[in-house]
Amino acid sequence: MKNTISILLVIGILVLVNLLSKRFFLRFDLTEDQEFTLSQATEDILGELTEPITISAYFSSNMPAQIDKIKTDFENMLFEYSTLSNGMIDFEIIDPETEEIQQEAMQNGIQPLMINVREKDQSKQQKVFSGAVLQAGEVKEILPVLVTGAGMEYALTTAIKKLSVFEKPSIGLVQGHGEPSLSDLQQVYQSLSILYTVENVNLETEVEIPSRFRAMAIVAPKDSIPPSHIAKLDDFYNKGGKIMLSLNRVNGDLQTAQGTEIVTGLENWLQSKGIEIEGSFLIDATCGSVTVQQRQGPFMMNTPVNFPFLPLISKFAEHPITKGLEQIIMPFASPIRFVGDESATFTPIAFSSSQSGIVKPPTYFDVQRKWTAADLPSANLVVGGVLENNTTGGKLVVFGDGDYATAGQQGGQRSDNSSLMVNSIDWLSDDTGLIELRTKGVASRPIDSEYLGDENAGKRDMIKYLNFGLPIVLVLLYALFRSNRQRNLRMQRMQERYS
Repeated sequence: MKNTISILLVIGILVLVNLLSKRFFLRFDLTEDQEFTLSQATEDILGELTEPITISAYFSSNMPAQIDKIKTDFENMLFEYSTLSNGMIDFEIIDPETEEIQQEAMQNGIQPLMINVREKDQSKQQKVFSGAVLQAGEVKEILPVLVTGAGMEYALTTAIKKLSVFEKPSIGLVQGHGEPSLSDLQQVYQSLSILYTVENVNLETEVEIPSRFRAMAIVAPKDSIPPSHIAKLDDFYNKGGKIMLSLNRVNGDLQTAQGTEIVTGLENWLQSKGIEIEGSFLIDATCGSVTVQQRQGPFMMNTPVNFPFLPLISKFAEHPITKGLEQIIMPFASPIRFVGDESATFTPIAFSSSQSGIVKPPTYFDVQRKWTAADLPSANLVVGGVLENNTTGGKLVVFGDGDYATAGQQGGQRSDNSSLMVNSIDWLSDDTGLIELRTKGVASRPIDSEYLGDENAGKRDMIKYLNFGLPIVLVLLYALFRSNRQRNLRMQRMQERYS
């Protein structure tokens, strides 16, 4: 009888725990970036849903381990989304095992992937489906290929956000002075289009900047800007408008190896507001590289060489714009100084490294030059900041480089570079909901500059031998301790028996 009662109690407890687990989540996430915990942005977006969303996920059966893990992670995430949305998210997992279901998946925008698998010592190609369709009413969003990790949460949440936004506010992108077009800012445009309608703005044809624009963006103008255009920007800002300005004060031409100053007229307008972008090159020991041809024996080899005129910015202030960012490349950037008064508040948000300096144009680029500490005497030079007008409420986000948003476009735009511009627009538009999610990911661990270079070889060797030897020494010490302890116990027992 006792055994029967015990078994019934155990079964009852298991059923109760199972029921409670559907309503309450308890998870210990020890990763630094909380990789396995849904962000607050996701929770907020799900909690504000007013229209049901159906998610149909297509996953093939008998998939390789890496694809099967994506299926498991996505299904677990859908359970959490459904609970947090108070039932506004409904989902189903579909196995496209028949030709009819496969055609349905492809008609919905989910194309099969051909992957190489090994089976019985043979390599073959297998067709798998790994995508999802989200639908709210008659509107659909497609996730053609699902990825694991933080990218899965970002893709799913942004698709839900896109379906739940009915009237998107407008963002203006100033054109007509040599600025990059929307096609040159493809990743930026894709991210902004989730929440905003992005429109090109020609200041020549506009009597004034329309009030419908939540914020304006001016990126890397090359030509001189007429005073009438600057007056329209000034009027917009003085009425409490929000502007993001990424300005090149210098130009670097690697074809001619020449560096020159750029004057557009915006630098004078910025100075009247209290911000000076110096007409000089920022150089930094933490930098990108250029490829040069070097002779090695009878051969000419392409060799990457560090180029301090391509600073890598990884030092940021605590601010929503820079939250989660790791590293930004700013080609041919210039330092920024605040020269205003108490009528405005300036907050620096991006800085150079502890080994940086300034080079005045015009200059000649010598890629073979050996830079020394004497060439880089400065630290924490400001390359980005936020200006807030204390009277009108106007806001300016200013960067001393206009090319960071398009840097690396040919080889795949750096995600942090595009995130910096998109985060700036979000913050200016008072919509920071996706900033945290956009930059969520696994943190990289670059080697500190103090351990780089031949002169620091001793430090590197010490760390390397310490990492290798310390665990072994600790194990040996513990083994010695255990051995001595066991021997002492044996000796003590022998003495007790003898007495």
